[in-house]
Amino acid sequence: MPPKSLNKVQKQIAKKKGASTALHEKSRDYRRLQRASAREEKVHKLVASRDKQNDSFLSRVAFFHGEAKLANRPQSISEMQDMIARYIERSANELASVKSERRPGRPPSIREHQLRMRIDQEQREYRSGFWMPDLEDPKNLEALLEWHGEWAGLAPMNFVRIYHDGTKKESTFPPNGQS
Repeated sequence: MPPKSLNKVQKQIAKKKGASTALHEKSRDYRRLQRASAREEKVHKLVASRDKQNDSFLSRVAFFHGEAKLANRPQSISEMQDMIARYIERSANELASVKSERRPGRPPSIREHQLRMRIDQEQREYRSGFWMPDLEDPKNLEALLEWHGEWAGLAPMNFVRIYHDGTKKESTFPPNGQS
């Protein structure tokens, strides 16, 4: 099977005997380059979309990583609920400043709308089970404290869903639905 990587195709074409720097538009080498560059672009787009999708989970775990570093001990359910409340209200100051900058009678800005939507969505999630690392388990807390902000480092950790009424349910990583 011929190589699909753009770099490999470029090297192979450059190594050919008698290869000129200019390629004919309908030559095999030109078509190989086009296919390889299209594949490279497609893979780059997929990686970028996956990273964007995973960014919300990484930022959430990073927040609880910082909170766990401050506490440096296993947390109770009520302490975890306090952390969740701080997480949900983390952008309240920004929302208030954006709202105060708006002139009277004007519609909300896009940023204000985004902040409100995010806060509402997180509050709905909290009522139906907020996904977060398990901070009650000492081994899991140790794994969280050793985490370096990478997606792959989240796999060995245990995650839970904390409900508004104080119940806790085991969850999976990555979260899917109400797992």
